[in-house]
Amino acid sequence: MSRPFRIELLKKHDRTQFECGQEELDEYFKVRVGQDVRRRVTVCYVLVENESEEIAGYYTLAAGGVPVGELPEMITKRLPRYPSVPVARIGRLAVDQRYRGQKLGDALMADAIRRSIDSDVAVFAVVVDAKDDSLMAFYKNRGFVSLSSAPHTLFLPLSEAIKRLA
Repeated sequence: MSRPFRIELLKKHDRTQFECGQEELDEYFKVRVGQDVRRRVTVCYVLVENESEEIAGYYTLAAGGVPVGELPEMITKRLPRYPSVPVARIGRLAVDQRYRGQKLGDALMADAIRRSIDSDVAVFAVVVDAKDDSLMAFYKNRGFVSLSSAPHTLFLPLSEAIKRLA
């Protein structure tokens, strides 16, 4: 029996029916994500239900950097003296309302982390921007820690992510 869902790069998928309930995320996915992908400022992965071919969720992933001074001292004392560390940024992550309650957000996040771990590009951590306090709690419950000057920006060192995924 095959998995009920698969995760793949966004290509010519039908995005018109996707609704997560947050207008900003819905509009971005339906209208602008294709432009960002073509400009190579992000990649977008979609979670597709195998039987219906409907998009159940998506996330975007891009390279970035975080100034070392933003990280807790317990982490920076083990790092080389560079001004910043390379990160993979989960820019947006959303699950269609029809698929809520199935832990698909966790599956999308785990996929983003796995791709960051498996990348041939050096990545020290995964970074997310939590839009509100409930999302901040979601990420903190999964081991993410707030940056010192931007509490809604959270990071998870890949060394910690590997332990959590094992």
